[in-house]
Amino acid sequence: MLGEDEWRKSGVAVGHRVILDAELAGLYGVPTKALNQTVKRNAERFPEDFMFHLTRAETEALNRSQFVTGSQKHRAG
Repeated sequence: MLGEDEWRKSGVAVGHRVILDAELAGLYGVPTKALNQTVKRNAERFPEDFMFHLTRAETEALNRSQFVTGSQKHRAG
């Protein structure tokens, strides 16, 4: 089960808590590619909504929303 720290590092998509495959793979100590292959090869063992793929537009929008600028007090004056 994921603890609060792991969920804090993840995010929310369409009202559901999500965690990126790279973060989940890191928790298990396996490469992301291996995690994705395992899920794909054993799809019947996972709930139908266990994994989904973002479209290119969704990925770009997510990347833009993740861009964070520093606070004013940390900027050079």
